[in-house]
Amino acid sequence: MKKLKVIAGNCILECMETSNKTAEFLADMSEKYDFELIYKSSFKKDNRSSIDYYTGLSLDESIAIFEDLKRLFNLTLLTDFHNLYELDTEIVDVVDILQLPAFLSMQTELTLAMARKNKGINIKKGQFLAPQDVKYIINKIESVGNENIMITERGTSFGYHDLIADPRSIYELKKFGYPVIFDAGHCVRKYGVPSSMVTGGAKEYIPTLSKAMIAAGADGLFIELHPDFKNALCDSATQLSFSEFTDLLQNIIPIWEVLYQ
Repeated sequence: MKKLKVIAGNCILECMETSNKTAEFLADMSEKYDFELIYKSSFKKDNRSSIDYYTGLSLDESIAIFEDLKRLFNLTLLTDFHNLYELDTEIVDVVDILQLPAFLSMQTELTLAMARKNKGINIKKGQFLAPQDVKYIINKIESVGNENIMITERGTSFGYHDLIADPRSIYELKKFGYPVIFDAGHCVRKYGVPSSMVTGGAKEYIPTLSKAMIAAGADGLFIELHPDFKNALCDSATQLSFSEFTDLLQNIIPIWEVLYQ
């Protein structure tokens, strides 16, 4: 049976203990529910709305955590890159999949530099793009011979603070022939509202949207979770607790099995 892809982890690297707790939980869940796990955590957040907000650990600390996760749990690792100089650091050697951030998804120089690393590329579709326009990003990546691509749908701008998740986008993105992932957590963020506030997201919609997008043909989910989400240093309003993640999977798996068993 085709395996469900799950890109999951903490929003950002915080400390070894938090990362290890999350990775151990996810590794156990992937074995129990038989999904393909890709562990995601940003080593740096360069799009915070205030200079006072947490943006990440040092490069050496981040590398140490990623190396530990790979050694202990044999994980496929994914992280995002916001600047060209980051692609010349040792982080690239440790992770398996490089993520092109949504806000930067049309940046040609960054896209080509990432593609030339000959690693997997996860395109986060910009919330300002129609799904059909992702072909321009794909063309850039393919132009340097890299066809190891995933596309993540993270919603489309609707008004000033809301994003909307449209199942038609999954249909359109699947036409490109690459796996399509639905980013359930970021779709329910309230942009412009600090993620540390309860009003910074509406995660009660995550199960409904996830079920709809899997039924529409998405190949997997992008979910951020945290052992103590209320005190998470980024996106605390939309990161799931471990129990919420478990409940979500238990809702998704039956739909997946009906579609692909």
